[in-house]
Amino acid sequence: MAYTDEAVSAKLSALNETQDAIVTVAQWVMFHKRNAPRTAEIWLQRLRDTASNKRLTLIYLANEIAQQSKTRKKPEFLTAFSTVIVEGITIAYRSASSEIQKKLQYVVDVWRQRNIFEPPIQEAVDTKLAELDKNRTSKKALGGSLFSSNSPSAPPEIQPLITLQINLSKATTTASTAAPTAKAEYAKLTDPSKPLPTPPVHAARLSALLKSLSSAESAVSESLKARHALISSLETLLASNKAAIVEEEAQQAELSARKDEIDRKKKEVEDGIMRGLSSADNSPTAGGSPEGQRSNGNGAGSPEPDRPDIEELTPPPEGPPDIVQALVGQPAPTPSPGRNENFTPTPAPLTPQPQQYQPVPQVGADLLSSLNVPGVRGYSGSPPGGAKRRKVDDESAVFGGEDVMAGLDDDVAELLRQESGGR
Repeated sequence: MAYTDEAVSAKLSALNETQDAIVTVAQWVMFHKRNAPRTAEIWLQRLRDTASNKRLTLIYLANEIAQQSKTRKKPEFLTAFSTVIVEGITIAYRSASSEIQKKLQYVVDVWRQRNIFEPPIQEAVDTKLAELDKNRTSKKALGGSLFSSNSPSAPPEIQPLITLQINLSKATTTASTAAPTAKAEYAKLTDPSKPLPTPPVHAARLSALLKSLSSAESAVSESLKARHALISSLETLLASNKAAIVEEEAQQAELSARKDEIDRKKKEVEDGIMRGLSSADNSPTAGGSPEGQRSNGNGAGSPEPDRPDIEELTPPPEGPPDIVQALVGQPAPTPSPGRNENFTPTPAPLTPQPQQYQPVPQVGADLLSSLNVPGVRGYSGSPPGGAKRRKVDDESAVFGGEDVMAGLDDDVAELLRQESGGR
């Protein structure tokens, strides 16, 4: 069957998943190796128009053609399919089910392990499949939302470089095949050791060589164009990064200067605080003298607080002034001369004693001190009541055998008798 677009389309339409059908169509395609670029274009168009469940078969056909070309060292089909394989595998993988995606991924892994395609092409295929997997995962996480992220995995600044690198790889692959072929045909046709063919045949060969040289020149020109575009993009990226470096260095210097300034101010404030604390500790009002401060154990003085007010544990005694003064340990006042013998002193208002610690006086000593007072002038006679007198005599014998009632005022003596047993 002659090679035509309709014939290639018919072969691809009749293709099925059996191994024999794939191998047969692959051999027929490879037989027409001069039409490899056109075959690759028809294959890609057929892949676009085919239902998603039949695209795996076309990928299997491309795999068979590529591996056979690699084994037989016929790079025409590798060069031709390198320009369409990235888009073709992306179309087949995007709309496939999970089971078919696993099969497609296995084919791609075989290409990588056997180095079927050039590294840039293989890398572009892997990148596309990884991007599709990421988008599929994002859609599942969002419940199939249309707002899932479709951004590429590479940063936005690098994305144009990836496209340019893929174009350069395609152009380089085509030029690397077309240029050696044209050179070989040129050397063969211009070899002086070989006889010239007949003029018609010579003219036909020259025409074919001219076409081959033109194709090689065009391929090399496309490769140069793609390379210049990549270099221009790289230079733009490099220039932007250099400008960013200058700006960031200026920002770094400014931030460093401000940091040093703030650090210096902080140290000055801290030194001022420490000097203020030191002067406060050494000032007399802050307890700098030994009398105004006491050590806290760390060498730093702290002001001693004032003594707290302590309330007396017992209330002041009540009673006549003589008895009160006798109980608190003070001598009774001596009446001034010339006063009435029956004068009764008016009790002075009781005033609280100073709030200080005093030992509790012994009852016997206070009583003795109260009894050892000078006699009241004008007192004479003995008090009535023999029993009370004997009681007092007995007590006086205990306190020294003296008549302690002698010389006392009548009221005081009567009060003492009542206290001592006249109740």
